[in-house]
Amino acid sequence: MSFNMNRINPNQTQVFFHDGRFETLTNEELEEFLLHMGISEVNSGMELNLTD
Repeated sequence: MSFNMNRINPNQTQVFFHDGRFETLTNEELEEFLLHMGISEVNSGMELNLTD
């Protein structure tokens, strides 16, 4: 699964999937999502683009 992430404020991040879907996640939801994806740590100051 491919996705981009963009921090929109200190408490929320938008995750854009390459199939056109997107979700706005709180910090807690983001942490759970990343654990589910097998990613343990992300630099919160940068945009993330991942392809699986």
